[in-house]
This record gives sequence, structure tokens and C-alpha cells, in this order.
Amino acid sequence: MRIDPNQAAQSLPESSPASGQSLASAENRSSAGTPLGEDQAQLSGVHVQVQALAAQASQLPGIRQEKVDALRQAVLDGSYQPSSTQIAEGLFAHMAVQAA
Repeated sequence: MRIDPNQAAQSLPESSPASGQSLASAENRSSAGTPLGEDQAQLSGVHVQVQALAAQASQLPGIRQEKVDALRQAVLDGSYQPSSTQIAEGLFAHMAVQAA
């Protein structure tokens, strides 16, 4: 089986062949140019989008897991007491990122 990733995606027919046409003639038309008995597959362009998203994700900064774990433990212990100024700054920073 050969797969051509450069070939544009084609939609599948939604109904069976019209009455009066045999199934064999419909198959011959749909496989125009391919030898009898050879499989053919067509891929959508989704893989290009996935590759683009993976490239974007690889450019994001890594998570500093030790800092996250320390903050999680402080919240669970009840020892994390941010000031109202810290909370307000965090909210504004989050709103600025969401707006962009």
C-alpha cells in the first residue's frame, strides 16, 4: 500500500451508486489511475496542525515542579497567606494575559 501525504483530502460519497450502475463500475471510477487490487489511502491535513501545535508547545517555558510542589504544600498546610496586593497583582496579570 502506498500513501501520498502530499495529496489533498477528498470527501467520500454520501450515497450508494445510483440505480442502474453496478458496484464494479463505481469502484473503477473511484480508483481511476490505480491498478486493480492496489490499496490507496488519503490523509487529511490535520497532521500539519498537530505538528504546528507541538512546535508551539515546545517553545513554552518548562514547569518548575519543585516550586509548584512547595506552593501546593504551603496551601495544604495553611501557611500560604498572600497579601491583598499580591492577589490583586495576580488577578490583573492573569486578565492581561487573557486579553492578549
